[in-house]
Amino acid sequence: MASKKREVQLQTVINSQNLWDDMLLNKGLTVIDVYQAWCGPCKAVQPLFRKLKNELNEDEILHFAVAEADNIVTLQSFRDKCEPLFLFSLNGKIIAKIQGANAPLINRKVITLIEEEKKIAAGEMARPQYVEITLVDQSEEELGDSQYDSIGESYSITILKPDAVLRRKHIEVKEKIIKEGFIIEAKDNTFLPEELVREFYIHLTDQPDFEEFVAFVISGLSCVFLTSQGEEEEVIQEETQSQSEDEEEELSEHPDEPHVKFAPMVEMKKKRDSLQEYLERQHIAEFCDVEEDPSKVSKFIDILFPDFKTMKSMHIQRTLALLRPEVYEDRKDDVLDIIQKEGFTILMQRQILLSEEEARTVCKSYENEEYFNKLLAYMSSNPSYVLVLLRAKALEYWKELMGPKTVEEAFASDPESLCAQFATGNFPINQFYGSSSRAVAEKEIEYFFPPQSTLALIKPHVTQEQRLEILRAIKEAGFEITMLKETLLIPERANKVYFKITGKEFYKNVLEVLASGTSIVMVLTKWNAVAEWRRMMGPVDPEEAKLLSPNSLRANYGLDILRNAVHGASNASEAAVSINNVFTEDNPED
Repeated sequence: MASKKREVQLQTVINSQNLWDDMLLNKGLTVIDVYQAWCGPCKAVQPLFRKLKNELNEDEILHFAVAEADNIVTLQSFRDKCEPLFLFSLNGKIIAKIQGANAPLINRKVITLIEEEKKIAAGEMARPQYVEITLVDQSEEELGDSQYDSIGESYSITILKPDAVLRRKHIEVKEKIIKEGFIIEAKDNTFLPEELVREFYIHLTDQPDFEEFVAFVISGLSCVFLTSQGEEEEVIQEETQSQSEDEEEELSEHPDEPHVKFAPMVEMKKKRDSLQEYLERQHIAEFCDVEEDPSKVSKFIDILFPDFKTMKSMHIQRTLALLRPEVYEDRKDDVLDIIQKEGFTILMQRQILLSEEEARTVCKSYENEEYFNKLLAYMSSNPSYVLVLLRAKALEYWKELMGPKTVEEAFASDPESLCAQFATGNFPINQFYGSSSRAVAEKEIEYFFPPQSTLALIKPHVTQEQRLEILRAIKEAGFEITMLKETLLIPERANKVYFKITGKEFYKNVLEVLASGTSIVMVLTKWNAVAEWRRMMGPVDPEEAKLLSPNSLRANYGLDILRNAVHGASNASEAAVSINNVFTEDNPED
């Protein structure tokens, strides 16, 4: 059924090419909010538009519209763009555009154009000859032919083989590439399929020991990174300007004086080294096998991260969000309710007392204000609340939801923002904080929710099918399987895992169970891993687990108190000792 033009509040909805063409027939000025279907029109400017409509009272020559870029051919170059965009159509000609929800600039533009129209109608001025602008997104103009043709061209696949994983080199590599500004789009520690290993290492096929090499790679846990370049480095440059004839004449009259004239500072983007080049500079390339060929990367993504392209097309992102002390103490539940209603999934959340340095980071935008030192003292002496949020375009959506940085701006231009809704009396600031970019978000998430490792064990009586189910459940719970090996826990090895109970009377019974077959020993990593793994295991006795925690692993796979399917460290210190005991570089078994 054909789309119909309808009024929603003060803005006309344009969601087809026909409606766009009809809009161009409007007399006077039409201000168009170009939006994406995933997030809807920009809420921040709607109060401004309502104010302009009421105060100017020029309904014959002032119109407001929202246009969905996804369904309008004319706007195709603006599809999938995260920044708000406003076009100004004057008597059917697009004569200006403003990128970003810059309310003061939009306000001035509308008032200026309407005043001109009124003067033209009154015969007080001639109509200016505006140049119609081309509807091409600025980023496309800058990129030109260098835009990526396929998803593979933006990414690299890196494999660390089982020996590097056992030596924990994947942890070092991860830390270094994040610090450099690369973005880890996806990561998995997994047993690689033989077909993939042969394809990835096809350049080694002629080597005499290739079959032995393949057997080695598929025999243990490998680590796979899918990385992107992240944001390019900004370099400030000064460009010299050529002198005019007058300036050259002046220079000849005063040859001894310096006459170098500089243009304004220009921010240039410096292309980052490839991941391979960076790893070589860091002397860790020997542990990493990198594939950067676009077609091959795309193929490996389909095999290793089958959901990635779908998630990427939906622009699923993580961002860090923070509630400052006042709003956390008084209105936390109200805020969390709004966050969930806006379509965010809360991945992690915690209370935190910020150090002065941390407070300085999340208050940086206020460092020139006279109340800054008081704000730092307040932030570092009262608890805040940090969250990791997930949704389509999470970064941009959270920024828009938060609103302007000060309460005064929020009430003036965006009274529906969180800043306005949750304004408090102590400081005239936005009571919320969000990451500024994807790279910053990943660093901040890792900082405020530092990964923790724990030792986990799947016991011998668990069948192969059940083991796969448990491993699947572990990954679905958000754990990273950092290290893994299957081993027969003879007393000497079992003592390294159960060192706290080796003197107990019942320990001989534990050894009997462990001697009945091989166990899977793992290092599981995520924030709060020790507590999360213990919660996932459930009570020690499977019968008790069935009553108190029926969805736990012990309730589903345990047989009795000794054969209770899984084991885990009791606390962080025990986990650290166990991991160092079991997974060591010089362990002949490894």
